[in-house]
Amino acid sequence: MPDPVSRRSALRRLAGAVAVAAAATGPFAAPADARTATGASRRVEDLLARLTLDEKIGLLHGADDPHSLGQAGYVPGVPRLAVPALRLADGPAGVRVTEHATALPAPVLLAAAFDPALAREYGEVIGREGRALGQDVLLSPMVNLIRTPYAGRNYETFSEDPLLSADLVAEEIRGIQSQGLIATVKHFALNNQEQDRMSVDVRIAQQPLRELEFRAFEAAVAAGAGAVMGAYNKVNGTFACENKPILGDVLRGDWGFDGWVMSDWQAAHSTAAALTAGLDMEMPSGDHFADALKQAVRSRSLPEALVDRSARRVLSVMERFGLLDGSAPARPERDPRAGARTALKVAKAGATLLHNRHATLPLTGQAAHHIAVIGPTGAIPFVSGGGSAHVVAAQVRSPLDALRVRAGEDARVSYALGEDIFGKPLPGASPGADFEGRHIAPGATWTYDAPLTVDEPDEWTFYIHYSGDRPKASLDGTELFPPAPGLGESFAGGFVSAAPDGLAVRRRTLDLDAGPHRLRITAKGGDKGQVFRLRRTTGATRAADVAEAVRAARAAASVVLFAYEDATEGADRTGLALPGHQNELIEAVAAANSRTTVVLNTSSSTTMPWLDHTGAVLQMYYPGQEGAEATAAVLFGDCDPGGRLTQTFPASDTLHPVAGDPHRYPGVDGTEEYSEGVHLGYRWYEAEGVAPLFPFGHGLSYTTFEYSGLTVRPEDDGLAVGFTVRNTGSRTGTTVAQVYLGPSPDLSLDQAHRALAGYRRLELEPGRARRVTVRVSTRSLSSWDPARHGWVLGTGTREVTVGVSAREQRLTGRGRVRSREAAGRP
Repeated sequence: MPDPVSRRSALRRLAGAVAVAAAATGPFAAPADARTATGASRRVEDLLARLTLDEKIGLLHGADDPHSLGQAGYVPGVPRLAVPALRLADGPAGVRVTEHATALPAPVLLAAAFDPALAREYGEVIGREGRALGQDVLLSPMVNLIRTPYAGRNYETFSEDPLLSADLVAEEIRGIQSQGLIATVKHFALNNQEQDRMSVDVRIAQQPLRELEFRAFEAAVAAGAGAVMGAYNKVNGTFACENKPILGDVLRGDWGFDGWVMSDWQAAHSTAAALTAGLDMEMPSGDHFADALKQAVRSRSLPEALVDRSARRVLSVMERFGLLDGSAPARPERDPRAGARTALKVAKAGATLLHNRHATLPLTGQAAHHIAVIGPTGAIPFVSGGGSAHVVAAQVRSPLDALRVRAGEDARVSYALGEDIFGKPLPGASPGADFEGRHIAPGATWTYDAPLTVDEPDEWTFYIHYSGDRPKASLDGTELFPPAPGLGESFAGGFVSAAPDGLAVRRRTLDLDAGPHRLRITAKGGDKGQVFRLRRTTGATRAADVAEAVRAARAAASVVLFAYEDATEGADRTGLALPGHQNELIEAVAAANSRTTVVLNTSSSTTMPWLDHTGAVLQMYYPGQEGAEATAAVLFGDCDPGGRLTQTFPASDTLHPVAGDPHRYPGVDGTEEYSEGVHLGYRWYEAEGVAPLFPFGHGLSYTTFEYSGLTVRPEDDGLAVGFTVRNTGSRTGTTVAQVYLGPSPDLSLDQAHRALAGYRRLELEPGRARRVTVRVSTRSLSSWDPARHGWVLGTGTREVTVGVSAREQRLTGRGRVRSREAAGRP
């Protein structure tokens, strides 16, 4: 019979509390003997007693920063009592302020390395830079699971797998906070899509909620995260930021979280319900936690003790990090070189080779000496995604430049645009209608109203580039660039939304009939003046660009074609295909040169109808400021592609866990159902017998590896899985050994057919072998039983496999799982 682990559940909760306490006894903690009955220190309690109600409430909501550094949020503090202000900065892939910062690779690329130690180093860079740039709180990391391939922020998080996400977020938080910066894990919970994120009601059963989405948040709490950010969406009928079952019962009660909970920006919806449930801070202002909160306390509809509780939590974290007594370490100087080294290291480690036919990569011989580089992201570096994850580095090299340097002076590296994403000058304008770099003086208004003649029916894409308020442009009375819905105006992407010279860009595609059309433009200079451009592409210009790329491909020994997809906060993707006409470009180029490598700068999974016609596909996601150098190093074989997929790539838009079921995504009548249960990501493909394009864990090396000698033995309440890995090729290379676990025969609960239970990243020289032991924890062997409200150990004989992806298993064995009681242990 399965062990109900009611006793062990209590021990686990105690262990979690000990872990949090241990995290709080580091260099930023108050002495243990100074703690009071509330759990706070005497210093905090004394300070709390001296604060007025207005001052306490002032700690519980954001305000305008009189000396803003361009950060996302600000809490003014209490100058009278030397309580400092807090500055809160976005930072999934680097600190987002007006100053330059290290633009690290996107978290999904970090995750592809399957390396928790590297996640800690990544966090250390952000933590050090955050403090150097005047910040106190980092609004990161994000650990919502990748559930739908359409989600616009998949690149900001880690994985579809809860174990990998938990391991990585714990180490990143330790890295961030080791530098004295407070980390905020987000978004609690189930913010797994951008569509309707402000209102959608996510309905999920307790077992998948505990086993999947909650696992990484629980790990973040155990790692000592100072803050948690509540999500926009509802969870089982109640907004996350006023949801007592998740904020009070789970986060505080089960996990023992003693930091503070802040809302996502404009995610608070109430005063009494939110504060009572466990929300401590409303951001970025005080619609509900300022005057409304004061009135509720004054009218005695809310006890002041609840205000004290939240203020105590904020002050306790500040004390832990040395912000109340001046014991925090001095702010360091930025170290751009150290940041760049880590950015390069992460980009190399996470580079994922998906496809490599006929040894197209690495580039050697003639293929390395005559290269055609094609695609807009070959000449313009794609650094980061849009929205709160966008970071602008001081200097970034393009892949074209990096490849030219790496290929050497004797090599020939040509370039062709292939796909124009910023438009070509508009022809046929009347005299005086200069649409290229038109300057509008401050306070001035420029207007244009004249015919635009189209020679033949065609698809036109109009582009407006602008530096101030977006000019109004209409064609035949139809507005070309209307305001974007939702947050589209604020979060418009990280690459295609800005021209190389920094002007903002918007696009509109229309099918135009031949003949005259009426073009009207009104552009205002505003207070500072502005410059704008109006451009276009057509079917004819696209055909010319493709023809140029094909000529370059035919003339070269090899092709490196850069393809992109620009995701952003605030909007989900509408499909899995590459945007624009990139698929047609790849087909044409690959037909002209079979040694075509496609480098993908995309946020998430992508369909590839051209896959069988290409030589290689290298997934680089959004690779950060050192992405060009890392890409060149992998293409030329200076390092092995070390990444593995942390999400499944579907074969099509109709073959993935939420395809064809609007109740699962994006929701029906405001409600979304996680009816797949525990079968998230690769687990669904296994359960349904659906073959993906590329499975979770997939990634190729430039060498080969042999796995042998599997042993599985009990160890405490877990399993120790041993095996030997040997590099059987001629190059030093990287493999990620993945241990998967089958279901327990003793549990009647729903279980995955195969779930990741452990992994090990290995780098081996040619001919070298290493004996590896991967330990499978009690948690990975357990399931959440809603009836018992606890974890139950999955006892019995369990299948254990070792593979290099969720679908490619190299070794198969079995292990006997017994509870302590059944084994006769105390």
